Amino acid sequence: MTTATRVTRAPSVSATPTTTKTSPSASASALPSLTGLRWVAALLVFGLHVHNFGYFGGAGGRIVTWGLGAGGAGVSFFFILSGFVLMWSARPDDRALAFWRRRIARVYPVHLVTAATALLIAYTLARLPVPTPSQALANVLLVHSWWRPWWQTLDPVSWSLACEAFFYAAFPLLALLLRRLGPRGAVALAGVSACAVLVLAWAEAHHWASQPISSFPAARLPEFVLGAATARLVLLDRWRGPGLEASLALAVIGYFLVPQVTDGYPATACTLTGFALLIPAAAVADLHGLPSLWRGRRLVRLGELSFAFYMAHLLVLRSATGLLGVRPHFGVFAGLAVTAATFTVSLALSWVLYEAVERPARRLLLPKPAARTPEARATAPE
Repeated sequence: MTTATRVTRAPSVSATPTTTKTSPSASASALPSLTGLRWVAALLVFGLHVHNFGYFGGAGGRIVTWGLGAGGAGVSFFFILSGFVLMWSARPDDRALAFWRRRIARVYPVHLVTAATALLIAYTLARLPVPTPSQALANVLLVHSWWRPWWQTLDPVSWSLACEAFFYAAFPLLALLLRRLGPRGAVALAGVSACAVLVLAWAEAHHWASQPISSFPAARLPEFVLGAATARLVLLDRWRGPGLEASLALAVIGYFLVPQVTDGYPATACTLTGFALLIPAAAVADLHGLPSLWRGRRLVRLGELSFAFYMAHLLVLRSATGLLGVRPHFGVFAGLAVTAATFTVSLALSWVLYEAVERPARRLLLPKPAARTPEARATAPE
């Protein structure tokens, strides 16, 4: 998750969305729709947590369950989007250490601030467990998703950031592989990745693993690889997927199929096709100046804040339990009021994190040339 509205092949960035027609091989191609879509995915995750915290009871609770109970699919969207954007913006002559340095500068400062905040909340709110030193260290080092007893310590949503850290470690090799495979190889790799998700979903649904795998980094790698493979096809002008409207329809259908499967990893299989089609379709729409709902200036600005929002919102909801209680099951109007209040606080904190931590840290940690041309902005909620 980054901060801008423009994703370029040689990562140069502009804050102004464009609708000028251009060819996919243009050296600087803006993809603001991906930033706007990133905000929608972050909002789905927020909705899931509002559902999990039980703000709504009765009919309101049933509506929230129907509309937002599958909001965890937003994390799968982030993983696919992350692979797409990193492959799109990868520099052919880039070195692994330079890439990793940019990624650390991008995500680690916000992670450290939210982890410290989570630790403070754990020590001040009686209802929340205080992590052990090993749990806290694993979280800070972003390895906590590899072992189930550690996976939701401190800021619980950071489990996905631990997955992203694994993806970043693997990306230089993945990018090298995709450049050598060519379009047919990219199609084959995308197919293998999709099949891997289906096999893992089947395995979890049939209790093949001794513990849930939905937060296990290696199990989420196929989504990232699928995103990178589709980006390679778009870069080569060999993408032949459906348009934005059809892809969005498939994504929505997949989203509402989630309640029909076993909880956990199988939800990924429901949304995989729609998301894997929607992301390149949005990119192609931006490249060719086609209509897109997702490149509006305000939506793009919210997309810039989405990483900070993702990292902060659950801390706000957790803190609110001291005032609201656990699963209060309010009526519709009270539930809407509380949801609006927690959303507003989360959004305000995300702006503070973005302006006071994310952007200054990137300027401080990156060399001046990289700071003047920041890495692609439409990445996942890492």
